[in-house]
Amino acid sequence: MSAALIAIDWGTSSARAYWLDARGDIARIASAPLGVQKVPQSGFPAALTALLGEAPDPRVPMIACGMIGSRQGWIEAPYRDCPADAASIASALTIVPGMPMAIVPGLACRDPSGVPDVMRGEETQILGALDAARDRAIRVVVLPGTHSKWAIVRDATIETFATFLTGELFAVLREHSILGRLAAPGDDAMALERGLRCSLEEDAHLAHDLFSARTLALTGELAPEAVGDYLSGLLLGAELAAGRRWLQRQRVPGTSVQLIGDAVLCERYRKAFALAGLDAITGPADAAARGLWRIAQQAKVISV
Repeated sequence: MSAALIAIDWGTSSARAYWLDARGDIARIASAPLGVQKVPQSGFPAALTALLGEAPDPRVPMIACGMIGSRQGWIEAPYRDCPADAASIASALTIVPGMPMAIVPGLACRDPSGVPDVMRGEETQILGALDAARDRAIRVVVLPGTHSKWAIVRDATIETFATFLTGELFAVLREHSILGRLAAPGDDAMALERGLRCSLEEDAHLAHDLFSARTLALTGELAPEAVGDYLSGLLLGAELAAGRRWLQRQRVPGTSVQLIGDAVLCERYRKAFALAGLDAITGPADAAARGLWRIAQQAKVISV
């Protein structure tokens, strides 16, 4: 299939390729469980061929974002410091030797205490969700996931961000702690809301409140099928509370946010934000592809 650009969102556990036409519209999508954790260091050329379903055409430029540019990826693309916009990110692409592929750098920032934070892939999704012609006001963008990101965007520039390990903490606690031993598969919206409300209380203390996922189950006040959602609610509520405090320290009003990411997870976050009194809208599902197209244009990887 002829394409003006092949854009690849290559993460930790999976990879997704987009064939984009001369207008930047998606003509085809392919995905495979070929994340960087599953590919040996010398196996990326073969993994790319498997993802595309054919050997790369040297006449078609490719651009990739995500963990493919990490130290565990194909080739390391050094972080670029915030603030960063599409032009500054495009100026720092890393070229894969012998391949018509450019890798987008991740972003780095530091909090007021000097502690560093990083992201890879999310910066491309943020850029893809922006309208460069209209995004001149400040915007708060939240990207739910294993490592949830909260970013402040102003004048189409990513100013700073903060990471919350909500998803990873849930997986560890659910699968490898005593809290998950009384849990059973299930879906309980009321338990999720109960956990959220608990963590959103002013006097909430997560290290203490987490143990209630066990004690409520032991006393029969929480069904085994509800334990997972209650635990998820506790962690999500703690993220929202911490995120609001972070925004306050940045002197940013957190009354409205944009969510970008998996549709199911974004809907869970949207409901959580509503419970916390915050408006949340969901960004485009193809934000990564849009962002990669925008960066490729800025870097003149494509001539259209």
